[in-house]
Amino acid sequence: MVRIFSSPEQTTQATLILEDGSIFKGYSFGATRSVAGEVVFNTGMVGYPETLTDPSYNSQILTLTYPLIGNYGVAGDKFQDNLSQTFESNQIQIRGLIVSDYSKEFNHYQAKQSLGSWLIENEIPALQGIDTRALTKKLREKGTMLGKIQFDGEEVEFYDPDKENLVEKVSNGKPTEHGSGKKRVVLIDCGSKHNIIHNLVKRGLQVLRVPWDHDFLDEQFDGLVISNGPGNPKICRQTIYNIRETISKKIPTFGIC
Repeated sequence: MVRIFSSPEQTTQATLILEDGSIFKGYSFGATRSVAGEVVFNTGMVGYPETLTDPSYNSQILTLTYPLIGNYGVAGDKFQDNLSQTFESNQIQIRGLIVSDYSKEFNHYQAKQSLGSWLIENEIPALQGIDTRALTKKLREKGTMLGKIQFDGEEVEFYDPDKENLVEKVSNGKPTEHGSGKKRVVLIDCGSKHNIIHNLVKRGLQVLRVPWDHDFLDEQFDGLVISNGPGNPKICRQTIYNIRETISKKIPTFGIC
């Protein structure tokens, strides 16, 4: 059975302002609130729910380069071993979303709601009608830039997320065990995607997921996995020390993202 849904169309205007003074005007299809963060881009053709919940994008205003976004909506969440099977974390991580064209109508057998309604529900602003090609070229040439999505009458200051320890914000608060394989690996959660854990378990491994600064050196384990994460890794001094000690013991070490 084909299920076609429609979400309310918004015509509220807002502006993306970059730190170099560049201005991009667009129309809101998310929450109508001003935010500031680091403006980055992602070139994926599909997978926007996974991307938006990836902790690596915490505190960032994300530009999706694929021209049409929202056409398959957002699926309902499913859990396995207390981990989402639908999303990469338990919440939307981005500060704001920028797209060229938003599809208010969506069609997918797993869809439970539109992308716009999901963003509004989670208080995340989003703009469509932006020249994402021009914006992406600027970001490619100059690197990531500070920026802000601003609505009339609600001005905000620029915000530099690299001045904070973002890894501490997204890392799990305590060690957790996943799977029951014969080989045991430690996963340093610097903002790990849930799918990393799912795939390690699927391959017959027992996973000890630890916070970014957790001292795991006295644990018995066969390998170390260092996850993805946001922000400047130089801030994570305890993580660097633990990795250095692990490598010195000739324990297989793998970093991702």
